Amino acid sequence: MSLYADTSCLLKLLWQEPETARTEFLVNAESTVVVSDLARLEVTVQIRARRAAGLLTKRGAERLALQFETLVATPPFEMRACAPSLIEDARQQAGAARPRAHCRTLDRLHLAAMAGMGLRRLLTNDDGQARAARTLGIRVVLPR
Repeated sequence: MSLYADTSCLLKLLWQEPETARTEFLVNAESTVVVSDLARLEVTVQIRARRAAGLLTKRGAERLALQFETLVATPPFEMRACAPSLIEDARQQAGAARPRAHCRTLDRLHLAAMAGMGLRRLLTNDDGQARAARTLGIRVVLPR
């Protein structure tokens, strides 16, 4: 069964954070880790944000972007496109969600992307997204 990787965990594979080692362990234990084009966009934005904040040089940002593309082109990773109906699917999910299942817009888009791909397991480090995922019957894997 495939595991969908949220951006919160993909970023841990690019720079050291407290959960990096555990995230690497979890990823390496999987046969398929799905990365959506939404996550690819989010990683690009996060790298550029670090560059804009002066935390990365231009060369460092380019190196991280290349590292990410190399990473997701290597097993167990598998890149997948989101469905054209992604935004509408997320809107419907959000409209039907109980108040306790609230999560941020990008997190909701990831959950809708998962649904569109028929995936039922999520690797995330985001508590709000994890709570919302569980209400949808998605099994959550946390790297902590």
